[in-house]
Amino acid sequence: MRTSTGCQDAMEFPRFIFNPKEGIDNPALVITDDPEPDPCVVPRLCQLKRLKDQNFGFRLRMDSIRPLRLYEIVDVRPWSPAEQSGLRDGDRVLEVNEESVDSVDFSRVARTIQACGLHLFLLVLRREEYEQAVCSGVDLQALAKASKGEGWSKPRLCHVIRDSDHSLGMTVLPVDGQKGRFIISTVTDGPAEKAGVLTGDRLMWINGVTVSTLPHTTLNRTLKRSGGSVTVLVVDSDTQYCYARRKMPILPILAKSSGLPHTAKTIHMVKGPDGYGFLLRQEKLVSLQWIVHVLREVDVGSPAEAAGMEDGDLLLAINGELVETALHEDIVKTVRLSGNEVTLTTISIPGREFYRERDIPPLSFHEQFSLRCPESRGETPPITQWDQAKKDSTHTVSHKTQEV
Repeated sequence: MRTSTGCQDAMEFPRFIFNPKEGIDNPALVITDDPEPDPCVVPRLCQLKRLKDQNFGFRLRMDSIRPLRLYEIVDVRPWSPAEQSGLRDGDRVLEVNEESVDSVDFSRVARTIQACGLHLFLLVLRREEYEQAVCSGVDLQALAKASKGEGWSKPRLCHVIRDSDHSLGMTVLPVDGQKGRFIISTVTDGPAEKAGVLTGDRLMWINGVTVSTLPHTTLNRTLKRSGGSVTVLVVDSDTQYCYARRKMPILPILAKSSGLPHTAKTIHMVKGPDGYGFLLRQEKLVSLQWIVHVLREVDVGSPAEAAGMEDGDLLLAINGELVETALHEDIVKTVRLSGNEVTLTTISIPGREFYRERDIPPLSFHEQFSLRCPESRGETPPITQWDQAKKDSTHTVSHKTQEV
């Protein structure tokens, strides 16, 4: 109801006195119901799990309509992990593995999905819900965060190195009345605390094994026999509750890492007069128990040596494309088709063994393949099967698709 101090002489309203026993019956006062709010838009979490050498069964499509960048699910295959998870054509992607894709380059999103291993978590909205939210000015990142619940934070993957003074600097205790649940107590300034583990954290995973399957005695034995270091996945109690409420497993691919001893590296080379200056060999390593592509015989003074290539490194990707399981002939062809420049992603043999023993995809925490790190200042290496085309007369629309 509006009032105006300058209108008292022109119009006199009858005086209204509210009587709580009689209620409101003032004819000069009109009460109207507030308009019904729009239905609450709730993002949907799709959990995809594939078999080895199986695709997730969908294509990721991006429409870049300035200033928006929209990621859409298309071509969901029948009976695929994507369909079984509830993913549908037209779904709009808000997050990949608990990381926002808002304003993230398409190549980085696609690479994150490619490098995530057997598990993939997508937070999505139906097309109609997405359009409704955008038209209503809803903050999509805030919407995604709200769907996780109060107190949520990322799990932590911590590599703890034993020292002579405090050993690992942590004790694992069972939670009373909760089978398979364990809580951690740390020593102040000990190795565990320095690695990011906090007193009160819940232990979820150790060296590739989910601890809910282990008796307390077996868990203590595992810690004692872990050698000079141990890798643990931990969360605080609030985060554990948030994941349980969403019926979502807590896995390393969802975590932020701390102190991992091995990382992949990306090297960019420009061909010289004598080529790149290295040999690519296919070998079978007993320690890894599968065929690998090994970089050998790096020439002194060659583009390969200048870029940081080391003899014995294993090849993981070419120009952002995963090639660890590709045929040797196809890899050689890909390098040749790259022209005078090529970008390789590699890892040492001990590094590959580290990730294999812990059942972690080797590129999960590599900057170029992860949404967790900001875009590098350099240009993103070209990815040949992504198509960029179509210009509209009103605004530029860039369509890109990637099968995953």
